[in-house]
Amino acid sequence: MKLGALVGGSATVIGPEATVADAAEILVSSGLGSLGVIDERQLVGIFTERDVVRCVSAGSDPEEVLVADWMSDAPDTFSPDVDCEEAAAWLLEVGYRHMPVMGDGELLGIVSIRDILWAIISGD
Repeated sequence: MKLGALVGGSATVIGPEATVADAAEILVSSGLGSLGVIDERQLVGIFTERDVVRCVSAGSDPEEVLVADWMSDAPDTFSPDVDCEEAAAWLLEVGYRHMPVMGDGELLGIVSIRDILWAIISGD
């Protein structure tokens, strides 16, 4: 199975100027573990539930600090044509849990390690 089969063609996103509290609210309400960070129609980062934890554990106020302060800048991105087994090997090598999938310069979605494991186990 290819990564493109795991994304719906759109991603849940947030701007870098949003607060960490705003991002946390979106993560909880959507049931997602990550958000694409978009600025001027470009993917500039990825913000994850781990970033919320890092922010709070550092003593920062999520109502005051910005997503830009805690996101991972310039994340690695993947084509929708990448095979799930290849993606799984890459995730194991680098230790990430989320992979932005880009097509024609647009963020199509963010695939989680759970999505990839499901695809591999289901054998589709």
